[in-house]
Amino acid sequence: MAIKNYTASTPSRRNMSVTDYSSLSKKGPEKSLLDTNKKTAGRNSYGRITVRHRGGGNRTKYRIIDFKRQKNGVPATVQGIEYDPNRSAFIALVKYEDGEKAYIIAPNGLKAGDVIVSGAEADIKPGNALPLSAIPTGTYIHNVELYPGKGAQLARAAGIMAQLMAKENGMALLRLPSGELRNVPDTCMATIGQVSNIDHENVKLGKAGRKRHMGWRPTVRGSVMNPNDHPHGGGEGKSPVGHPGPMTPWGKPALGYKTRDHHKASDKFIVKRRNGK
Repeated sequence: MAIKNYTASTPSRRNMSVTDYSSLSKKGPEKSLLDTNKKTAGRNSYGRITVRHRGGGNRTKYRIIDFKRQKNGVPATVQGIEYDPNRSAFIALVKYEDGEKAYIIAPNGLKAGDVIVSGAEADIKPGNALPLSAIPTGTYIHNVELYPGKGAQLARAAGIMAQLMAKENGMALLRLPSGELRNVPDTCMATIGQVSNIDHENVKLGKAGRKRHMGWRPTVRGSVMNPNDHPHGGGEGKSPVGHPGPMTPWGKPALGYKTRDHHKASDKFIVKRRNGK
């Protein structure tokens, strides 16, 4: 998918680019696979902001994606490739031989009319979903499950792919896009190929308004706040005094301070972390 640039008719247009959607389906989304997408503006069930800088944005409908791919052995024909406002990747509307329709994350190169299938007997081609035990080592995959039957959790963003490095003792070693090496059970499902919309990372928003359309509100630096709002606040001018170093708004160190729980049960499956340790 190509990137489309505009003539510099305004200052924001000068640096703006968008994905070329000309090859996507011109039909609207499948209504039976739509759901409401209620906005929370970053607030939890108590009404407290747990994710800052969220709010506003365009109204969207949620597309129900089949992340499990459990209709084994039933071929499905791709009806079209569509835009999804809730994710960076494109999605594919597929229709199974028994008449059921579903949305899946579209791999790169998949097009209308292609036939895909899931199950251990499926061919190794983009769009087919197989258990890791049935996939040859070295294959590039996406939509990978962490736990059998739970649904895909890894490698789902635009242009992303993981690589199957080895299989041993019922576990499959994966190299994730972050560089992390992790073992997952070889009974987990994964889809062959790379996620679509590989040029997504090259898109330049060009203006603040496009970020607002996505539901992101402005971020304010802590150093321009008052002392009661942020540890960096207060002082005359750009004053560094008042705090021992970079801090979060809640007083935790912002650089080099580990916040991850290092006693998770899944830690034993990580062979190499993304930071090389």
